[in-house]
Amino acid sequence: MTRTLLHRLAPARLHALEQIWAVLPEARLVGGVVRDLMVGRAIADVDLAVPQPPEEVMQGLKAQGITVVPTGLAHGTVTAVIDSAPYEITTLRRDVETDGRHAVVCWTDNWQEDAARRDFTINAMSCDSTGAVHDYFGGQQDLAEGTVRFVGDATLRIQEDALRILRFFRFWGRYGQGRADAQAMQAITAQAALLNGLSVERVWSELKRILAGPKAQDVVYLMQQAGILPVLLPEGANVPLFARLMAFNPPADALLRLAALVPNKSADMARRLKFSRAEAAHLKAMQAEPVPLPKMSDAQLRHLLADTPPDILAARSWLYQARYSDVLGEELRQRLAQLEIPVFPIAGRDLLEAGCQPGPHVGQVLKDVRNWWQQGGCSADKQACLAYALELVKALP
Repeated sequence: MTRTLLHRLAPARLHALEQIWAVLPEARLVGGVVRDLMVGRAIADVDLAVPQPPEEVMQGLKAQGITVVPTGLAHGTVTAVIDSAPYEITTLRRDVETDGRHAVVCWTDNWQEDAARRDFTINAMSCDSTGAVHDYFGGQQDLAEGTVRFVGDATLRIQEDALRILRFFRFWGRYGQGRADAQAMQAITAQAALLNGLSVERVWSELKRILAGPKAQDVVYLMQQAGILPVLLPEGANVPLFARLMAFNPPADALLRLAALVPNKSADMARRLKFSRAEAAHLKAMQAEPVPLPKMSDAQLRHLLADTPPDILAARSWLYQARYSDVLGEELRQRLAQLEIPVFPIAGRDLLEAGCQPGPHVGQVLKDVRNWWQQGGCSADKQACLAYALELVKALP
């Protein structure tokens, strides 16, 4: 497997790594890149670890003309930039003190000691420049068997950082198979309250990835089984409604899936988790009226499209489908996608150019004409709308 594993990397990335290894021959690939190379998944980030302190790493890279940025010196991390791509390089560490959110670390040259502070066995492997994999905790076997297991004692790993509770479920959704690790589930259930000590931004970041990720329905069931849903979503989780939505294979849209999981008090949840304004507005719009229905004519759907973006209408139809098990929802969304988004063809300047006197009545006339245009299925063209507008103007007192 030695060179084969490395040759799964894109040529440009492998070439960049060879430049780094020329300076830091002891460096190893660590974490997610090793895991995903093994299972043949797309590689997002390429992270490395080294036994040298960060200042020495920077000095060596700069001496060879490699751009290097001190992105996290307090944590031993620098970033090499090669052909515009970043490569994070972190000095081996061991924890001196943890408080459930942050850790005080010191440098080490012991690879197993560094691996022991990682969360899961599948994330604790490293790969050197020869392609040899170093696996101190059985990560290869766990990856092959679909087991997501904490490194060492699950309780201690969670106490070091409670966000690992949510990371467990996210990684199980991507790599897990069969029953979840019993020790992990017991530790999570016992320490669910630690989630309350996390920043809501970190919680929402992980929850988004869980809901948009693979096997989201199974993961939510698993979270319910572990007893963390009341802690994570005190507004109340409607798991049956969420399951009905997922049964129709909705898009991997975290907000859409969340709208089904927390259909009530979603505005309260958005405030508590500090959604961005765009996220909060999008969630609110998805749950608003009117809802497009399969029985509507094309004219009625165009009426809705004139006021509401098609993605919002599609989301409303997904939620309606989940509530009422409407098997015609897919057909409706296909119709929505095929309809051209109507654009009201006139503006105030068109009335003025047609001879209408300026004044506050112009706005009211436009509003009345737009309502008439929508009621007719948005089919009237500019000429027809302008003619109707002028009739309204003539009728003004």
